[in-house]
Parts: sequence; structure tokens; C-alpha cells
Amino acid sequence: MKPKTAILLLNLGTPDSPSRWHVGRYLSEFLNDPRVIDIPWLARKILVNCIIVPFRSGNSSKLYQAIWDKESGSPLLMNTLALQKKLQIAVGDDITVEMAMRYKNPSMDVVLERMHQQGYHKIIVFPLFPQYASSSTGSALQRFMEIVGQWWVIPEIKIISQYFDNDDFINCIVNRAKKYDLAQYDHIIFSYHGLPERQVDKVYTDGALCKHHDCEETLTESNYYCYKAACYQTTKAIVEKLAIAQDKYTLSFQSRLNNKWLMPFTDKVIEELAVKGAKKVLVFSPAFTADCLETLYEIGVEYQEIFHKHGGDKIQLVESLNSGDDWVETIKKIAL
Repeated sequence: MKPKTAILLLNLGTPDSPSRWHVGRYLSEFLNDPRVIDIPWLARKILVNCIIVPFRSGNSSKLYQAIWDKESGSPLLMNTLALQKKLQIAVGDDITVEMAMRYKNPSMDVVLERMHQQGYHKIIVFPLFPQYASSSTGSALQRFMEIVGQWWVIPEIKIISQYFDNDDFINCIVNRAKKYDLAQYDHIIFSYHGLPERQVDKVYTDGALCKHHDCEETLTESNYYCYKAACYQTTKAIVEKLAIAQDKYTLSFQSRLNNKWLMPFTDKVIEELAVKGAKKVLVFSPAFTADCLETLYEIGVEYQEIFHKHGGDKIQLVESLNSGDDWVETIKKIAL
């Protein structure tokens, strides 16, 4: 008898369509997650259901419409499905590759129920988030364990919690950079999804804040699961392989909701570069393994508008790993 093994790819999620209704439902599910907005229950419910969703869903719907493919739909879903298909071919028939979203569809409830019926002996859980954050990896893994924890027979489970320091992962990003002549750009930005400062502070159990753990300089046992530290280490590894001079790049954080999030802010960095005379800027997004709203629109459209408004010419986005052959082989190697 051969043990039945499955690899479960987990991504964040996407609306079922760019309509205001579907975007609102997605935002409601996403933002009501206590790992995403980590404030008291009642305050979160009022903030999300009475303020954010009613007022933000219309504008967010327009943004999704701008990137939505008429045939394939959501870029995030399209890229993740393509990755699942190629990984299935790479691992062969003895292992099944499944994919689920933390929010909306294909839902973890439906996918895991199907896997439950298949009776797998081993499940390898692979969140598509290179740097651990409680609001992404932590939330996805918590939901996975809540569902599987209800099964009478819980199979062997292997969890890949982060892989920002995996050399093959870094090489995948370096491979994307080879498409561009780095010398042609005035500056290079490594833009990561932002987080509230209080969320990275919660990583530490010694009572000290993130800023007291040298997260921008070194990786230690205490800050290994600090998102900020992981972002800086990811950037350092890429910069070293590409031989980028220290004064030629900046690490920054995007998608903030207020000024109490991780700094510096990508939009402000781009504005400052343009004011100083930069004309061409290359932007990496190493926290996103699949292109989505945050890369295609926020960087590709919104930041381009900011850059041009202040005198710059071109913001060039480096595409995410998506379903590239090297990324497929990297996941296979890490998982197996």
C-alpha cells in the first residue's frame, strides 16, 4: 500500500467577481478576521461592517474591475490555479495537489472536506506567503487546523510556515530580475505589504518591541518569525545576488491604512524619488508570489500616477513568481 499524500496550496483570497456586492462580501470576511484587524470584537464589527465595507466596497470594486480578466477572472485566482496545475504535473500521479483560499472561493471548508473524503495519510500545507505574518500565514494555518481538528482521524501533517530564507526561492526572484537591465534604472524599490506596528510587536514574548530587536540588521532566534525581519533578510539576499549597491535600493511597505504601520511607506518613497529627479524606477514585490490587486494596480497604476505627477517617467513592476517553472520546482523541493 502506498500512503496517500496531498500538497495543499493556500492563498489569501479574492472576490468571486468585481461587482460591489461580491467585493463587499470578500472585504467583510477578510477584515472581520481578528488576525487581520486585531482590535476588540465589538469595535472590529462596527469598524468593518458599518464603516469600511459600506464606504470602501464601491471604490474597491472599481479597482478590481481594472485588473479583472474577462475570460479568466481574478488574476490571483488565475495565477494560483495555473501554479496548482503545473505543480501537479511536476510531482506526478502519486501525490495530489489541492488549492484553497483563506477567504472566499475555492474555500478551505469545501476543499478540505473533499480531502477528508479522500482519506489522505499525509497533508503538506504550503501557504503561498514567503514571510510569516499572523494576518496571512497565521490566519490560514489557524483555519486549516480548526477544520482538520474536527476530523475523527487526523493524518500526518507537515506545515511550511515560511521560506523567505530559502535559496531557491531567492533565486526565483533573481531570475525575474534578469529580464531587466538594472543599470537602466535610477533606483530599485523592494515593496512589501504593510502591517500595523503592533502586529509585529506581538511576535516577541520578552516584552520588548520589534524596534529593539535589530530587525533591520540581523536575523536571530527571537526575530525569526518577525515579518519585518524576514522582509529585510529577503531583500538582503536578493541584493547580494544581484550585486545592487546600497545607495541604489530602498525597502518599503505598501497598502497601509494609517501612519502606525511599518515604515517607510512605498508611495512616499516613490514621491521623494521623483522629486529628487529619478526618471525610471524598478519595483520588486517579494511578499507576493502571485500578481494581484496590490501588484498590478497599486504598484502598476497608482504608484505610476504618483511618480509621474512629481516628475518621474516610468515605474516598472517586476512580475511575481506566479506559475513559473522555477517556482514550481522550488515548491516541490521545499514541500517534499
